[in-house]
Amino acid sequence: MTTRALVDPELAAILDQIPNVELTEEIVKQVRAREQTMRSQKLSNLPPFPDIEVIERFVPGPEGAPEVRVLVYLPSSVEAARSSLLWIHGGGYIMGTPEQEDPLVKNIVSAIGCVAVSVDHRLPPETRHPGPVEDCYAALKWLHMHASELGVDPSRIAIGGSSAGGGLAAALGLLARDRGEISVAFQLLIAPMLDDRTCTLTELHPYTGEFIWTREANRFGWTSLLGQEPGLPDVSPYAAAARAEHLEGLPPTFINVGALDLFLEEDLEYARRLTRAGVPTEFHIYPGAYHGFRMVPDAQVTRTAARDQIAALKRALGDPHH
Repeated sequence: MTTRALVDPELAAILDQIPNVELTEEIVKQVRAREQTMRSQKLSNLPPFPDIEVIERFVPGPEGAPEVRVLVYLPSSVEAARSSLLWIHGGGYIMGTPEQEDPLVKNIVSAIGCVAVSVDHRLPPETRHPGPVEDCYAALKWLHMHASELGVDPSRIAIGGSSAGGGLAAALGLLARDRGEISVAFQLLIAPMLDDRTCTLTELHPYTGEFIWTREANRFGWTSLLGQEPGLPDVSPYAAAARAEHLEGLPPTFINVGALDLFLEEDLEYARRLTRAGVPTEFHIYPGAYHGFRMVPDAQVTRTAARDQIAALKRALGDPHH
């Protein structure tokens, strides 16, 4: 059965241009090589955005680990301490760079007037859990400690990410809550990859996961991160946030996902559990949308999703000076 008939017409055409590739270590190496080329191109090659300066920094990593590379986005007009967003890129836990989400981050910085820090965390399988989430925590800690230098209000730091980055952001929210060193004001989770047990479900949702990020890709991503088959007992909630037993005390949360996205039901369930834990939660499902649908930026549904994300961030971080 194909779900093609359910795809939003504006999102359908691009599917013919995207090869359906099964992820292997070789394919991941090829993708990473292309990403490395992108990364080695100077930041000045990124699309220009008026009034935003982008600086590459290397910040102290987790204990015994290398420094963490981050991109810092500074709006040029800073009148007072601003809100900030720690952003974590997607890529199924195994790929991706901050550069690939540069336009998204710049749009947020421009609309909100916040400072953003985008994390270039280490990737599996070379660095398995907990390396990636600990890199993100190290970047969060650096942002918090250097708030005054960056013109940031330390009480208004949000975290966010898309896909695997959303999964890491959710795990980071749990880690920050449990360590009690840094108070996170908000979490923005875009189609987050939260639950390794989705790989082992016998009763599959019949209409999700056909396009872009498939069940096979999901299993590959989770296996790479965990270093074992997904779905086994005792997986840490800091690897798969859906494994957390208690969600009380997490920051207000925004989650969105497409109706045809493999992550639909795990994201729905996480949102339901957050509300049961007394966490203010906003949740959106976009009909006809598959995983990564924002690659069609002019589609009405993509514009709606972008508007919803910005509106939620404005409410959460509302910068009185912007």
